Amino acid sequence: MRRILLLVALLLAPVWAAAAPTILVMGDSLSAAYGIDVSQGWVTLLQERLKAQGYDYTVVNSSVSGETSGGGLTRLPQDLEQDKPGIVILELGANDGLRGLSLKTMQDNLGRMIALSSKSRAKVLLVGMYLPPNYGPDYTRQFGGAYRALEKQYKVPLVPFLLDGVAEHRELMQADGMHPLAGAEYRVLANVWPHLLPLLKK
Repeated sequence: MRRILLLVALLLAPVWAAAAPTILVMGDSLSAAYGIDVSQGWVTLLQERLKAQGYDYTVVNSSVSGETSGGGLTRLPQDLEQDKPGIVILELGANDGLRGLSLKTMQDNLGRMIALSSKSRAKVLLVGMYLPPNYGPDYTRQFGGAYRALEKQYKVPLVPFLLDGVAEHRELMQADGMHPLAGAEYRVLANVWPHLLPLLKK
């Protein structure tokens, strides 16, 4: 009897695995729910919306506050091996820009992350950011251009600006002026959702 049950379990294992594909979110503090409860962050809200709309996905949040594109690239291979995601949401680069790091290196790192994800058969959603104007027009323009160049080179969907409709409203931001309040996380998800939707399967 035990052998029969084991055989059935082995036969059904691929079905169970396919029933709940994984969405891996590789991000920084903006996806790690910095300054608010994790349950209020846009990644948790994404899991709730998927369930409410009949999408059987498991969302794994591998976001780390302060993470750079280099740090994400270092961690990604293990995450891909462990979680075997069907979709990777790549929200990194902001800390590279805020620290004045090389934008070429940032773009190269993100490109390698897209390539690694694609090689593992995961679809990629790239999430873009803007920098405050005090970093100078040339640097800020090149920063935003890096995401658009990656979108074109790798032919991946791009969320132009994660905090669109949020960052420009001080009443929606925490005291540091960089992270949304809990009540604004629904708007953050609203920026991601329409770009993610075409990648989903019911």
